[in-house]
Amino acid sequence: MTLQQDPTPSLELDAHTLRIVRAIVEHGSITAAAAALGYSQPAVSQHLRRTEARIGMPLVARSGRGVRLTEAGRVLARHARTITTALDAAAGELAELSGLRAGRVRLAAFPTASSTLVPQVLRQLAAAHPGIGITYLEAEPPEAVEAVRAQQADLAITFSYPGDRVDPHGESARGLVVIPLWEDEMMVALPAGHPASRGKRVDLESLSEENWIAGCPRCRGHLLQLAETSGFQPSIAYETDNFTAVLGMVSAGLGVAILPSLALALSNVPSDVAILPTANRDRRTIHLVAAQGSDQVPAIAATAAAVVELDGAAWSLRTAS
Repeated sequence: MTLQQDPTPSLELDAHTLRIVRAIVEHGSITAAAAALGYSQPAVSQHLRRTEARIGMPLVARSGRGVRLTEAGRVLARHARTITTALDAAAGELAELSGLRAGRVRLAAFPTASSTLVPQVLRQLAAAHPGIGITYLEAEPPEAVEAVRAQQADLAITFSYPGDRVDPHGESARGLVVIPLWEDEMMVALPAGHPASRGKRVDLESLSEENWIAGCPRCRGHLLQLAETSGFQPSIAYETDNFTAVLGMVSAGLGVAILPSLALALSNVPSDVAILPTANRDRRTIHLVAAQGSDQVPAIAATAAAVVELDGAAWSLRTAS
């Protein structure tokens, strides 16, 4: 691409250019970037050409069927996220001052939250702030935290286990805001006629000879950790992320499992399956993750408040002390 350079190029930038460069990075092409921004592809290409002519440097270069950012384009991309986020925050504050209740929020959460927590948040927002639009991304905690860091999500509902060997709220969440919401008790699911079902709690060591049904990779890791603490290596016979399938397998006598209360709250537990807490009352923590300063954007702040106001006790099974 050849530019007719201005002998005295102007390096002044505009927010529209930064948003275009950021969209190209996030969506991979000018066409996709234009669609995401709500413009036509020719309009975006023309704006880029005018900017390139003004600054005297190319921002994009052809690469096969697509485009890639030049060194100058990468410089803008490095700063675009910070600047456009700050501009969005400023616009949000102005909207709040003018009485406008509008905005879009990108929310991410783990699969179990999709049928429990997220509908409650959406219902509350629809009643209190009908002008706020929500887009939803279902993702396990590590991916959800990364989505916030990459500015592909504004908020993420996540979970962590005590002593997680790979905790997504540790080093990978550095620089983000992580708010613990409540503790979600882990429950043992076993056949109702099992000897261990006769008490008020279950000592996991008493299930050391049983077949186990494991869930997602992080849930499986937590099971291994709990079993190790109890002095045994679990025999994992089946693995599935489907909690209804887990309960069906337990009902059929195929094994035992550990499930979070949140997953059981909306599950139809078969009558021949007993649900009891562990002897140590093991728990996981539900978190809200956001970018620093995102609470200055009213739509994000309102959504975060709706998440924080969720009553964790409403999702806990009523179990004997």
